[in-house]
Amino acid sequence: MASQKTGKGPSPQMGLELTQTVAVVRHLCGVDEAGRGPLAGPVYAAAVILNPERQIRGLADSKILSADKRAVLFERICERAIGWHIASASVEEIDSLNILHASMLAMQRAVAGLTASGILPDLVQVDGNRCPQVPYPVEAIVKGDAKVRAISAASILAKVARDRELHALHLEYPQYGFDAHVGYPTPQHLAALPF
Repeated sequence: MASQKTGKGPSPQMGLELTQTVAVVRHLCGVDEAGRGPLAGPVYAAAVILNPERQIRGLADSKILSADKRAVLFERICERAIGWHIASASVEEIDSLNILHASMLAMQRAVAGLTASGILPDLVQVDGNRCPQVPYPVEAIVKGDAKVRAISAASILAKVARDRELHALHLEYPQYGFDAHVGYPTPQHLAALPF
């Protein structure tokens, strides 16, 4: 299913070599994040291993799905996946590490949480062009959330979980309109900021 071009040597992620053929991938773990672009809130990540015997129709990049469709798919993924875990990196971690490294930390936590349940991936595929350091074969898939169903599922879990947190934050700070923009730099959000 997944392979790496030969002649590249070990993967820079953890020195793990993605063999010419990770021929039998029984547990493909998709990983994605939500929250790298906002001005407020944590960054979330999810790791998902789908069950091929319990198909989920409608999986796609979370950014192209309506909030209602994401909510329905969130429940289906949680019910039908072999395993899943949602993790985050806090605003303080984003400020101290930067958003890229905080995203990688959230992804590491998501994979660790999934594997803590005893489900070990044969291969981890991550949306984007960088991989978190995890002790499993890992590869980055650019636009993976539109290409790999497990990454699409992770994208949905991360997005819904983060949006739910920002909606709860709206109750505490209604003046910022988090219920409308969930922390992204919209004109409404920018106008509400005190600078």
